[in-house]
Amino acid sequence: MPFSFFKKKKISHLPGSKVPDEQAVADLLKKVRELEIKSKKITTHLFTGEYHSAFKGKGMSFREVREYSAGDDPRFIDWNVSARFSHPFTKLFEEERELTTMIMVDTSTSNLFGSTGSRKKDILTEIAAVLCFSAISNNDKVGILFFSNKVEKFIAPRKGRQHALYIVRELLTVEPTTAGTSLGSAIRFFNNTAHQRSIAFILSDFIDPAFGNDLKVIGRKHDVIGIKVYDPMDQRLPDAGLMELEDPETGRQMLVDTSDPLVRQLYQESFFNHTEQCQQSFVRSGADLLHVRTDEDYVKVLQKFFLKRS
Repeated sequence: MPFSFFKKKKISHLPGSKVPDEQAVADLLKKVRELEIKSKKITTHLFTGEYHSAFKGKGMSFREVREYSAGDDPRFIDWNVSARFSHPFTKLFEEERELTTMIMVDTSTSNLFGSTGSRKKDILTEIAAVLCFSAISNNDKVGILFFSNKVEKFIAPRKGRQHALYIVRELLTVEPTTAGTSLGSAIRFFNNTAHQRSIAFILSDFIDPAFGNDLKVIGRKHDVIGIKVYDPMDQRLPDAGLMELEDPETGRQMLVDTSDPLVRQLYQESFFNHTEQCQQSFVRSGADLLHVRTDEDYVKVLQKFFLKRS
């Protein structure tokens, strides 16, 4: 399991903690508004059409009948209407557009690390908000599931701006109540609550490797997309001499000589092995996996994926 360069953040807002004051509430509302504006701007100017085209509806529904014209598919000629008017008429269909999007967000302590100005949690939050407003702008339902070593909170899918803002507020304030990561628990919870085919985004650094079998189960029923967010230091150790590292999931600490080239090489190999393990789990499940580094533009990664899908 990879180590990260930080001490675990103290969990707040537990029973007995102070109620946020008016200034804290005002600051939160300001952050919610800023994230809404940023997400809507991205959705409107960059994802116009791409999100809609990337994900298919439930099927096709009959819309109307009109006169047949050259180039229309003869399989859709309405023979009853054609016989009545002594002229060929064809049926028109439209996509049943309404979809349900579920966003599963990893809130475990490993995502509190960041060496580039943005923590993994910050990127996960922004991506989740963008996906949320993309779904809402397409008149789709969207819900969210927060998980660490257990399911922390579940918000059932609904439509509308107010629902999206509620999700964004939770994204900005959610805190893990337990240590560790259990992707399997989150996936099983989703599978038990999603009774119809959904688009399922899993946002995590995927520290927990034991999720492959559960992913296969939902991959057969749902359209699953994983988004793996990682920090440059998750991939590469700096040459900085003797350092004390801490595993954010277990609290285990150890001294590492980062000036040793072999140590840095083994650390990097461990990262690539873990990445390949995750990739194979998604491939075997018929699902997609995107990779986003905290110092890269996640918008380009998402846009490229939507364009490829459409």
